[in-house]
Amino acid sequence: MFSGSITAADNMQKNTFTFRSLAQGGMDLKLTQGQFTMTGIHLLLAIALISCTSQLFVDANSWWSLAMNPIQRPEMYIIGAQPLCSQLAGLSQGQRKLCQLYQDHMVYIGEGAKTGIKECQFQFRQRRWNCSTVDNTSVFGRVMQISSRETAFTYAVSAAGVVNAISRACREGELSTCGCSRAARPKDLPRDWLWGGCGDNVDYGYRFAKEFVDAREREKNYPKGSEEHARTLMNLQNNEAGRQAVYNMANVACKCHGVSGSCSLKTCWLQLADFRKVGEFLKEKYDSAAAMRINRKGKLELVNQRFNPPTPEDLAYMDQSPDYCLRNESTGSLGTEGRLCNKTSEGMDGCELMCCGRGYDQFKTYQYERCHCKFHWCCYVKCKRCTQIVDQFVCK
Repeated sequence: MFSGSITAADNMQKNTFTFRSLAQGGMDLKLTQGQFTMTGIHLLLAIALISCTSQLFVDANSWWSLAMNPIQRPEMYIIGAQPLCSQLAGLSQGQRKLCQLYQDHMVYIGEGAKTGIKECQFQFRQRRWNCSTVDNTSVFGRVMQISSRETAFTYAVSAAGVVNAISRACREGELSTCGCSRAARPKDLPRDWLWGGCGDNVDYGYRFAKEFVDAREREKNYPKGSEEHARTLMNLQNNEAGRQAVYNMANVACKCHGVSGSCSLKTCWLQLADFRKVGEFLKEKYDSAAAMRINRKGKLELVNQRFNPPTPEDLAYMDQSPDYCLRNESTGSLGTEGRLCNKTSEGMDGCELMCCGRGYDQFKTYQYERCHCKFHWCCYVKCKRCTQIVDQFVCK
């Protein structure tokens, strides 16, 4: 973008008009009074448009793109080849530095992001917005520019995915800087049960995910109290909520030892919760997310002061969600045209709500399933393949 101010040169005999670009890596454009014509104005507008578009593209890039492009392990790079971190798109300056220090972590950050995206798609599979990815760079597209509940959930579940992946990689010995969990023995664990084994290192996973995922937000230097600053605070709140979900839901797992399965001895360790449970928990937080706004002190506050302020486990949003009914390039909404719906359901997956009252088309399709299964001695099950014709419905 260009500032609206015009400055005159010290040489009054030859007026010079200067426009300074506000975009990163901007430039000064100087025109003399004779050159300041409609052509010059058109040139300025063209450069400003390119600058704005470039800035939007930069903002759209995200570390989420690591989920969309396979990452080779660092040992796959031969001497003299281009370094791993310089090939990864979407990393901020701080994240790229962390990449250089912890190259073996990047594969698992990508896996964590992929886990988060898949869980998002599962949780919203029957909603108008179904967490669809649109490209390999911005992943979710322009819809993430809206500070909505959906954006809040996406940030939380992605951060949770990284904690999950890094914690497990530590336990499996895949990372050089961590190993099995060293969590303290729970006080309520029976004395005759052994506390050990090789647990998921949730402490390390939480710390590293906080350092990496939040790095992008902490690098931003927006004016305090601005909309951009408010969005940064919102992202940090939701990142933390995702990490807290994985950390707090980790539980104790035990294994029996003894003659003939007598379970005379038990060994216990810390284990991550199934990520589906994490997704369901965050989906509940999505439904009860807090509507926030920025105050004069540059902090987020509740829009409705009658409610309790959000805890670190809660999601926060600032903008109302679009209805996602129609395709809208400016908001990034993909619309629901062509989406499958359930004719008999009265929920969000029902044709009435999913299709936003536009109606739906019916068609028949073949469905295949295993049937007439029989057990054969010894020892396998043999099934037939049955075909049935089912009705399906898609939104107009």
